[in-house]
Amino acid sequence: MTELRDLKYRQWFRGADVDGDGAITRQDVLLMAERYIAARGDAAQSATAHRLTAELDAFWTHVIMPMDQDGDGKVDLREMIEGFRRALTDSDLYPQQIQRVADCYFDLVDLDGNDRIDQSEFEQIFGLAANLPFEDCAAVFATLDLDGSGALDRSEFHQALAEFFYGNDPDAPANHLFGRVTD
Repeated sequence: MTELRDLKYRQWFRGADVDGDGAITRQDVLLMAERYIAARGDAAQSATAHRLTAELDAFWTHVIMPMDQDGDGKVDLREMIEGFRRALTDSDLYPQQIQRVADCYFDLVDLDGNDRIDQSEFEQIFGLAANLPFEDCAAVFATLDLDGSGALDRSEFHQALAEFFYGNDPDAPANHLFGRVTD
């Protein structure tokens, strides 16, 4: 099932390569933060913006940058897929590898601060900032809302991200979290 994970990683890469030059750099990661902050309507100086920027910078330093096999300061698709294959092997490591950044994103997407992400919030942030086509947002959201409450709680959000990055189930709801996974 490595093929499925590679397809998901490729889809994530497309969104992370903000400037579209075929590589992820620290600048892309910081631009990703800016894109989410702008979609949320937060000021760049807000506490949420500072926290997200700091966590994404740490994500670059500790997760993405070490994948740079040729030392050019960029991580291309091959390097990233190989790096994710090596690093994201054990979902028990989710708390150390992804959870802190995921918590920042959850707080960012939760526009009204009620500790739940409703469909409107999901569409606003994932549609504007995560390159998830608006026409796919409602369907993706519905599959992630496991309890049918009309909102994602923090647990459902973390489950979706863990499923996306570590999972091998071709029918998993989170496979399309960052856009339709295609060959």
